[in-house]
Amino acid sequence: MKLQILKKSGTKLDFMLEGTDNAFANALRRVMMSEVATMAVETVDIEDNTSGLFDEALAQRLGLIPLTFDKKLYNVKSECKCDGRGCSRCEVSFALEATGPGIVKAGDMKSDSEVKSPYPDIPIVELLENQHVKLVAIAQLGFGKEHAKWQASVVGYQNIPIVRVTDASDKIVDVCPTKVFEKKDSRVKVVREKDCILCMRCVEVSDGVTVSAQEDGFIFNVESVSGLEATEILSSALDVLEEKADTFKDELKAALK
Repeated sequence: MKLQILKKSGTKLDFMLEGTDNAFANALRRVMMSEVATMAVETVDIEDNTSGLFDEALAQRLGLIPLTFDKKLYNVKSECKCDGRGCSRCEVSFALEATGPGIVKAGDMKSDSEVKSPYPDIPIVELLENQHVKLVAIAQLGFGKEHAKWQASVVGYQNIPIVRVTDASDKIVDVCPTKVFEKKDSRVKVVREKDCILCMRCVEVSDGVTVSAQEDGFIFNVESVSGLEATEILSSALDVLEEKADTFKDELKAALK
């Protein structure tokens, strides 16, 4: 199995994986989305809310705010030593109080911990003159398979494209949505093969081009929608898959005894 990083930034990661199959690729995608622990607001105690939003809508907006956290400091509540009662190792408390006029933002949520939103300008609610909001929100770790607010990332993948040009028409340069082709020295050439999305528009307008897919190779596009970086999500997903494989091996050994 070979892995090559194509593009990398804080929240986005494009990589190429070869020497595997669709089953593993889909398993990796699902784990990166739904089984990597992230932090999100779970409960909200609203003392006062005279804004235009109902309490339920306000609480839902708080739950969808991504939060950064140190994975070494916090545990999933069900696995914490406090037996799920809630403590500083599995919960983070935020206080929010504001009076209008103005827009209340994610950066207005105050906590004694270093947990915060990486996007402080996310709007929560707009307060008009003399409108008031006061609440306490409790955040905890969870998984996307339990609720969308804990989804770690949005992940897509496709087979690695194989594009070949012999005597293709110039039309394929214009019809290609990802600009895979360029005309150089009076000939059409493939210049960005990995950007091909297998739409087959070039094949429809010209007989001189062939597009196929590498069956054992995939290009992944990962975008974080949580407080984790894209590389952290990939690393954590691989740890989850390894743990699942080890558990399966242990269960198999026990069943064969």
